[in-house]
Amino acid sequence: MDNITHTLVGLMLSRVGLNRGEKGASVATMLAANAPDVDTYNFLTDNLAYLQVHRGYTHSLAFAPLVALVPLLLVKAFTRTRITWVTLATYAGCLIAVLSHLLLDWTNVYGVRLMLPFNAKWYRLDSTDIIDPVILGILLLAVAAPALSGLVTSEMGGRKRKTPGRGWAWFALVAVLLYDTGRWMAHDRAISIVDAYTYRGAPAERISVFPVRFTLMRWRAVVEGNGFIYEAPVDLSTDFDAAGGHTEYPAVSSPAIDAARTTRTFQVFESFNQLPFWTLLPVDDTVRVELLDLRFGSIQRPGFEAVAFVEPDHRIARAYFSFGVP
Repeated sequence: MDNITHTLVGLMLSRVGLNRGEKGASVATMLAANAPDVDTYNFLTDNLAYLQVHRGYTHSLAFAPLVALVPLLLVKAFTRTRITWVTLATYAGCLIAVLSHLLLDWTNVYGVRLMLPFNAKWYRLDSTDIIDPVILGILLLAVAAPALSGLVTSEMGGRKRKTPGRGWAWFALVAVLLYDTGRWMAHDRAISIVDAYTYRGAPAERISVFPVRFTLMRWRAVVEGNGFIYEAPVDLSTDFDAAGGHTEYPAVSSPAIDAARTTRTFQVFESFNQLPFWTLLPVDDTVRVELLDLRFGSIQRPGFEAVAFVEPDHRIARAYFSFGVP
């Protein structure tokens, strides 16, 4: 998820009671809710290295206790306070905040490598987008409501509460949990609907369903068959039109693809890519080789993609990776 969402979840966790430890506990909790994303340090300088390391070790369950320790020590150094037995409560809050980060990242299409260093498998539910406006809206409401309530109370001369916003914080955390559960159930329903049909006379070999932003009922299905990819919209509020999508045929084998695969760009992207689609297109005297990850964008409107221009003698004229704008 985005870092605004992670920060607000950390704030909600601190307000429900994880800020009772000591000075700076709330700040430590919010920092811990973002701490796993320290692996984004190279996003602007080397996007391929970013693909290799992001949501890796700092997002794994085994390293969560260590990741939670870093923001706690930073706050301790900044506030110049000593580590006491009460610090254990603050550390527990930081650990819960780190785990909340992993849980949220697990729900979306990017996924997370939870089991590093034991295995590098990506785990993902595909039920939420990387930025979910509904989750953001719930959290922002939980921030704004007690602030407005406190303003009204002070204007009327009422007594301020010791822990403002605790009720709203509980509301936000429970609402986000219920919303994510609902999305997971809707995602499972969409897969079941798509799986009930055959494609080109045979059952699907693999079905993936991805969220469409701003809606719970609409999804994007990607059906993998024998030598083809079928993309179709799914609307849970209406009957599924199995013929309403379009079929595409990926490039299977080519010397140009073999040449592109020798580049660092394609090697890194292939190791990250979980739903690959290859295309070949003649461009002047070269062949444009394109590898898409259909989790992001679509064949008509690509998101993450690696592109190489291959000369007739199979030399690489240019190769690059782009996050695209799905």
